[in-house]
Amino acid sequence: MSLMTWTVEQHGTNVGFADDEYKNVFENLNILYDLRMGGAGRPEITEQTDIVLNIVAAHFAHEEQEMQAKNFVGYERHKAEHDDLINTCIAMETKIKAGDWNSAKDCAN
Repeated sequence: MSLMTWTVEQHGTNVGFADDEYKNVFENLNILYDLRMGGAGRPEITEQTDIVLNIVAAHFAHEEQEMQAKNFVGYERHKAEHDDLINTCIAMETKIKAGDWNSAKDCAN
């Protein structure tokens, strides 16, 4: 079962690399969700969490590189949003690795 479904209408950016990378993020978040809902253990969950974070970090780096190359006016604000999200994800990952599922949910709020 999927937690999220990527669609052009809801999530499309009309930027080829970004849409492809977003699809990959969604796919791997759905894998993580399925593992958690299926009762997978901490090793499987943390492995998939690492995969998701690596994919997201790579996407952000790619997007930031493209924004800088095009002298995107909102770069600093957008990068700060990326940094905030990465920090939230790292905090959540730390709690998951410690087995603190309930506190990990609090990081997203």
